[in-house]
Amino acid sequence: MAAATPLYRALVRRKIQFFRWQRSRNNPTNQQQQKRSQSSHNHNSNSNSSSSSNSNKPGHAREEDPVPVPSTVAALPLWQRLGPLTRAAQAYARSQRKRPYVTQVCTSLVIYLCADISAQRMNGKGYDPHRTVRSLIIGGLSSIPSYKWFVYLSHNFNYSSRILSLLVKIGINQACFTPLFNTYFFAMQALLVGDTLPEVWDRVRRTVPVSVVNSLKLWPAVTAFSFTFIPLEYRSVFAGTIAVGWQTYLAYLNRQAEEEEAREKMAHLSSHAQAQAQAHAQDQAHQALPETISDKIPKKATA
Repeated sequence: MAAATPLYRALVRRKIQFFRWQRSRNNPTNQQQQKRSQSSHNHNSNSNSSSSSNSNKPGHAREEDPVPVPSTVAALPLWQRLGPLTRAAQAYARSQRKRPYVTQVCTSLVIYLCADISAQRMNGKGYDPHRTVRSLIIGGLSSIPSYKWFVYLSHNFNYSSRILSLLVKIGINQACFTPLFNTYFFAMQALLVGDTLPEVWDRVRRTVPVSVVNSLKLWPAVTAFSFTFIPLEYRSVFAGTIAVGWQTYLAYLNRQAEEEEAREKMAHLSSHAQAQAQAHAQDQAHQALPETISDKIPKKATA
């Protein structure tokens, strides 16, 4: 018998494949088994974790359970879901981007107004409008330099370590900005009242060291939180909210210094008046002493 040629072997293989395909087509049971095997193979290859969690369930339950799809929409932060407050913050951010200087001046005026009114209410005395005007002048003049300073801090001293960046920014802010700003605040308060330069220096000497030490209890934590969690356009609002209480404290401290200076002036005037009265009494006594002596001498001579 002659050997089969390659063409003959190819025809035989093709015919065998055709017969197998036809038999599987006529037998629906085999077709379902093939589909199940293919679906189970695809399911196992795509989600191994899902198949392992559903291993104790029936087969039909595993096939009918839908595959959970994670949500692709990111959740909004809490401050963006506060309704009117969110819209007000967004309007402030737009104004900050368009007109930063005007926005900062208006923000500072509102902060200093609220702080001065709060400080005057704490004193329990009558309202002094001149004191409010002085506070508004001080706040308006310091608004732009303060804003530029914090923008400078935001854009500089940024290292690979986030903690190191925060520590450097807090240290520079406490070492440079806080003493200068407190000196400006108390010196301007004294100058606007009409004090002389020695009196201004005495006011600064009394108030600045105390305020700088007390600022260490508040502003490092506020600065760290602001640079970590607050966007740049909202940092002035956050710092302004804290600054209402801080400016209230500074105004209260300035008022205490004014009252202490007034008491010292009154004590100095009273002591000076007492000294003058004593000197006048001594002068009168010295003037009266020669008259008495001259009155006694002639009487002795005549006797």
